[in-house]
Formats: sequence, C-alpha cells, structure tokens
Amino acid sequence: MNTNDSIGDILTRIRNAIMVKSYKVLIPQTALTISIAQILKNEGFIEGFSLSVDDKKEFLIYLKYKGIKQKSYITCLKRVSKPGLRVYVNKNNIPRVLGGMGIAILSTSYGLLNDKMARFKKIGGEILFFVY
Repeated sequence: MNTNDSIGDILTRIRNAIMVKSYKVLIPQTALTISIAQILKNEGFIEGFSLSVDDKKEFLIYLKYKGIKQKSYITCLKRVSKPGLRVYVNKNNIPRVLGGMGIAILSTSYGLLNDKMARFKKIGGEILFFVY
C-alpha cells in the first residue's frame, strides 16, 4: 500500500491493533518508522520490535498491555503536524504532554527526538504526534 502520510498510517495501524487487543502489528519498514518504534520502546509504550531481515518491506511492533483487563500502555496517539498543515516549534515552545506523563515526538535536525531530549539539546522542530 502506497500512502502519502506514512506517519498517519503507522499511528492508525497501532490504534487499530490496540482496539482489537492484538499483541503485534505489521508496519512498513522505513528509517522514519524504525526511529518512531525505537522512541516508543525507549519510553516504555511498546514491548519492542523486530526488523525484517529478508524482504525489508515490513517489520513487527510488539504492543504492551497491563493488568487483568489488558489495558494498553498507549491510551492515545494524536497526530499534530499533518501534510496539509505543518506545526513547528522553537526550543522555548516545546509542549509538555499531560504535564510530562506523555511525550511529543519531534522531527529535528538531529533526527526524531522526544520532547524531553529536544528540550535538553535546546532545539525545536516539527511536532509529529503526541503519545500518552
């Protein structure tokens, strides 16, 4: 499937997998999607991911659930910057998501960073999405 908005596509795939309580979701493998998966894993929102070795087209993300009711660690994925309306912030205006309980993923000159790391490095960029 060819899509113009690859970030929106992965967020929708993850949302749909969470709705049916799936433990894994197949994502198109690009440098951007791998970076997003790495940040989600480092922040504890997903269990992990495994890259495809043979065809290099898609990889698996393993979702994380807690408790007997299997509540997902990801309660919301909210797209901020869209292809039709980009949202940029400077280093002083990086938003805090739920008072620091969630994270904002930014595309910066240093690659993809979460909001805490962007504040630490004192750089702004394009806010791609929020996770909490």
